[in-house]
Amino acid sequence: MDPNALHALGAAEAARAIAAGQISSEQLVQACLQRIGAVEPAVQAWQFHDEAHALAQARARDADRAEGRAIGPLHGVPVGLKDIIDTADMPTEDGTPLHAGRTPDRDAGVVAALRAAGAVIMGKTVTTELATYSPGKTRNPHDTSRTPGGSSSGSAAAVAAGMVPLAIGTQTNGSVIRPAAFCGVYGFKPTFGLIPRHGILKVSRTLDTVGVFARSLDDIALVAQTLVGHDERDPDTRPRACLPLSQTLASSPPLPPRIGFVKTPIWDRADASTHEAFAELVHTLGAQCEEVELPASWGEAWDCQRTIMEAEMAFNLDAEWARGRAQLSAPLQAQLERGRGVPALAYQQAVARIPRLLEALGEWFANFDALVTPAAPGEAPAAETTGDPSFCTLWSLCGLPALNLPLMTGPNGLPLGVQLVGDRMRDARLLRSARWLQEQVLSS
Repeated sequence: MDPNALHALGAAEAARAIAAGQISSEQLVQACLQRIGAVEPAVQAWQFHDEAHALAQARARDADRAEGRAIGPLHGVPVGLKDIIDTADMPTEDGTPLHAGRTPDRDAGVVAALRAAGAVIMGKTVTTELATYSPGKTRNPHDTSRTPGGSSSGSAAAVAAGMVPLAIGTQTNGSVIRPAAFCGVYGFKPTFGLIPRHGILKVSRTLDTVGVFARSLDDIALVAQTLVGHDERDPDTRPRACLPLSQTLASSPPLPPRIGFVKTPIWDRADASTHEAFAELVHTLGAQCEEVELPASWGEAWDCQRTIMEAEMAFNLDAEWARGRAQLSAPLQAQLERGRGVPALAYQQAVARIPRLLEALGEWFANFDALVTPAAPGEAPAAETTGDPSFCTLWSLCGLPALNLPLMTGPNGLPLGVQLVGDRMRDARLLRSARWLQEQVLSS
């Protein structure tokens, strides 16, 4: 293998090469560190990384393999972590000066799972302020005048820029799918409750979901499968059989998937170029794709999501409000003000709307393997914003698995994401449908 190109290896390929002794984890991590040194000044994806610590982890992984110890599915592979995910050996500052210098005394559940799988934790990627909307320092690797999206800004940018093959983020509204779309990488938000959130900054218990970034579907399946599990410290996880994400992704569907094209009631927020691109996509998919229409009344779902998110944000960030309101950005202060004013009745009514939406969507998934819709209104906007998450809102509210596929390009040559949405707990089928759709587009 070309030592100058090791940073470009995918996670699955790298793990196989390390297991076979073709490369060492130290060589891979060193290549990624060199890449970080080359592009980080422009992209600014990292909040914290320590070269010596990363290399020490890599050498320990190489020693484990050399001494014949059991190795995991991510053995020696570097991973970036959104800086709201607790790590006992490095700071977790949550994108706010209120938490500057904070170093937890234990790892989050997902970090423990990554270490058990043999991953090398490269460092902490930039998050927006308390995982909300105010941008951090990160820039889009494709055009540094533009946003990488948010709130998992650094995670998406680090993968897109070739700094790491994998990164972990979270989504409350559009914080995985949107930055994946803007940065032109694969982003996966699994079914709500599949991946434990213990040790991760809590914004909204009803909505927060751990997601993953990678440069291929194979890598998405590999890392997501590693993280799925039950953790009694996260009451929204459940004991369940292992989801065979990688195995199902590698299999052929028994029949060509049926895809529903959904504009949603916010279609007018999408750019004209997005309208044109999706018309072409629907034409490419032919008879396997059928347009379905959401009733206009479903527009209430966007209001429900905002009510739930802002009320729960106000509750979960009450300590920050009480001790450091003046150090919060004006947009976050406004959000928390609104959240603090949400009536209990309005909040309960919004939460009660979710099962009714799921029941209606269940009828759609009886006819379709997946739904396709934009991941964002268009290309990444200017860096002063993180972009509009509204094309992710409904699916986040309902806890459905969603995936960004970097399949299209906008009028300025920047990535334009395709969002594929599946039924709850049908994550494996969603990935398999995504591979089929991708093959149709790339062969057309």
